[in-house]
Amino acid sequence: MHLTRPIRLLLVDDHRIVLDGLRSMFEQDANFEIVAVAASAEEAIQILQTKRADIVLTDYRLPDSTGLDLCGWVKAKQPGTKRVILSMHDEAALVRQILKEGVDGYLLKSIEQVELKNALHQIMRGMPYVSAEITRMLLSDVGNHPEELLTTREREVLNLIAKEFSNKQIADKLFISERTVETHRKNIFRKTNTGTLVGLIKYAFANNLVQ
Repeated sequence: MHLTRPIRLLLVDDHRIVLDGLRSMFEQDANFEIVAVAASAEEAIQILQTKRADIVLTDYRLPDSTGLDLCGWVKAKQPGTKRVILSMHDEAALVRQILKEGVDGYLLKSIEQVELKNALHQIMRGMPYVSAEITRMLLSDVGNHPEELLTTREREVLNLIAKEFSNKQIADKLFISERTVETHRKNIFRKTNTGTLVGLIKYAFANNLVQ
C-alpha cells in the first residue's frame, strides 16, 4: 500500500539503540516520516502537544510510565492517532490486558522489518494488527484462565459452596430457587472438570475463584 503522503511516526523507547535503529530504518523508506522520538511517556506527551503523528509506536516498559498509559492518553486527547505497542513482552496475561484497552497493534521486537512496515500500513487502513507469535500464544492459552470460566452468578454460588452453605441456604441468600442452585452447581462442576466437592474446593482455592 502506498499512501498519498508518508505515515508520520512518533517513536517512544527508553533504549537509545532501539530508537536509533528504528529511526534509521524508517528514514530510509519514503513511505514513513519520523515526527520525533522520545525516551519517556512524559516526553512523548510534550511532543504531542505541538506535533501530530499518525501512529505512536511505543515500547511497553517506559521509565516513568507504561506504553499502555501513554496509549490511554493518546486515545483520550488525540483519538485520531493510532496506538501501537512494540515490546519484548509476550506473557499472555499482559498481552490480554493490553489488547482489552483497544490498542491498534501489539508487535514483538523480534518482528521482521518488512512485517513491521506492513503492519503499520494495515493499521493505518483501520485494521488492528497483532504479531503472529502473539496470536499463536493467545490461541494456545485459551481455556487456561479459570476466572473467566464461570459467570458472576456461578462464582457467587461457588463462594457460598466453599463456605459450606447448603442448596437451600444458597437459594435463600441469593433469592433464587433450589433448582436453580442445583443447575449452577452442575455447571460449576462441569466447567471446572471436577467430580467431588473436595476436588472443587481445591480447584477453587488453587485458581483464586473464591474470596
